[in-house]
Amino acid sequence: MKIHYSLLVRSILAMLITAVSLQAYNQEKVEFPVKLDQEGFSGTLVQTGCFYIGGQPGRQGFQWIRDQGVKMVVNLRTQEEMDNREAIPFDEEALVDSLGMEYVQIPQGGEEHPYEPSALVHFAEAVERSEGNVLIHCTVGWRASHMWGAYLVRYKGLTVPQALEHAKAINFGSIPILEYLGKGDRLDLLENGVR
Repeated sequence: MKIHYSLLVRSILAMLITAVSLQAYNQEKVEFPVKLDQEGFSGTLVQTGCFYIGGQPGRQGFQWIRDQGVKMVVNLRTQEEMDNREAIPFDEEALVDSLGMEYVQIPQGGEEHPYEPSALVHFAEAVERSEGNVLIHCTVGWRASHMWGAYLVRYKGLTVPQALEHAKAINFGSIPILEYLGKGDRLDLLENGVR
């Protein structure tokens, strides 16, 4: 009887430790975004932990971000946007590569690149393999704020209202967070905190 009791106690303790570990993981502290007053970025730039989130960097912005320990740049702009040399007078991928950072493009926007859960999965997979700080950007931080909010819900365990507060501190605008989460465009889900 003592052997069975000992095994039962060990099993319960193991389950409790696992449950506490999972709860700690799911409620991992996510720092609230802090706006940075940094030249070289279009729109906004914030920092939250090892993430920088904002608008299109210029050459100076990319050099500054590299000096902050960024090892990966995630660009949410479409290739059509990136090929417009009047708006972006350099090849971003080549510049990022020359600065020793990894470049990931997850084009978002328009009929060819809809906001959908697969883009969020692609983003999470990229972040998972990053070996340092990460910059996620779009034109002015709008798409990036939505991707970030969806990431916080799906991968960091925040509720939708909590994630919205983080996203609004960046440059939230309106909708695609729900498309990333696969919930359509129903604002009532946001208001009710549906995850």
